[in-house]
Amino acid sequence: RTKPTSVVWQSASCMSVAVATTIEKMLSCMSGCYGFNTLLIFMLCTPFSHLKKCSFNATLMLEMLRGKRMLFVGDSLNRGQYVSLVCLLHRAIPESSKSMETFDSLTVFRAKDYNATIEFYWAPFLAESNSDDAVVHRVTDRIVRGTAIEKHAKFWKGADVVVFNTYLWWMTGQKMKILQNSFEDQNKDIKEMETEDAYGMVLNAVAKWVENNMDPKSSRAFFVTMSPTHTQSKDWGDKSDGNCYNQTNPIKDLSYWGPGTSKGLMRVIGEVFSASKVPVGVVNITQLSEYRKDAHTQIYKKQWNPLTPEQIANPKSYADCTHWCLPGLQDTWNELLYAKLFFP
Repeated sequence: RTKPTSVVWQSASCMSVAVATTIEKMLSCMSGCYGFNTLLIFMLCTPFSHLKKCSFNATLMLEMLRGKRMLFVGDSLNRGQYVSLVCLLHRAIPESSKSMETFDSLTVFRAKDYNATIEFYWAPFLAESNSDDAVVHRVTDRIVRGTAIEKHAKFWKGADVVVFNTYLWWMTGQKMKILQNSFEDQNKDIKEMETEDAYGMVLNAVAKWVENNMDPKSSRAFFVTMSPTHTQSKDWGDKSDGNCYNQTNPIKDLSYWGPGTSKGLMRVIGEVFSASKVPVGVVNITQLSEYRKDAHTQIYKKQWNPLTPEQIANPKSYADCTHWCLPGLQDTWNELLYAKLFFP
């Protein structure tokens, strides 16, 4: 067996895992973002120094996942965390012993020597919705089919570790549209619900699925909390009418909580999973991520559509202040997941 390795992210070598190229271009910021590693290690290890071992150990994690299937389920923020974990692990695996493939909504990374897979499944609401296409899913009129998770959940069965998330797609600023019948029905029966009520309804369905399909003696389930955005600099006291663009330092106010992050939905998460009969570990990444106005992809990612002259003249206008640079903050999320998974 190989010597235990603490893996440091390297974008170029990570992307030699031939598949992640498309996703990596969306998230990798090596060409323009700043060096986060020292700050990340400080922010993670200082509050958790009592754990004694802050360093992520890729070989240990692969050994612990030997013969197992680990699955991330959720939206593009969860996909970013998935890509982060793949990039943290892959350098401990010989080039000929790893692969990645995408099958519609499912992406599978294989560590062949360990007979292990780490997978991502696209389901932005967890329940069935009109945003379920893994490629074409930008719809303005979002509709969720109540507690119907079976369409997605059939792909979750058999996973030894499942990491759920859902949040961003719920933040419409309006009531949620809930479909009572099927998307195939010509006359659709749609009712509106308050976002917190609809969110709780879906999370309860997920918790019930975990209770019925996962054995706590041999499998683990986690839920990653909300990922903040930094779209208006006035939120953190900067009156320059900016956003995350060109931000190079984190927010220093430890009590900062952005207005775009719903404390109501955070409360729902706590209520639902604390009542689950099968433990669901909540990975709370929200507060530590609130500070990181400097860690977004900003303009340093692949632009899928040509920029207009107006956008080029005003980079702030197209800065992505929702997703996160890789390497970066989501590596810290995986450090927390790693600690909860192997050192509970």
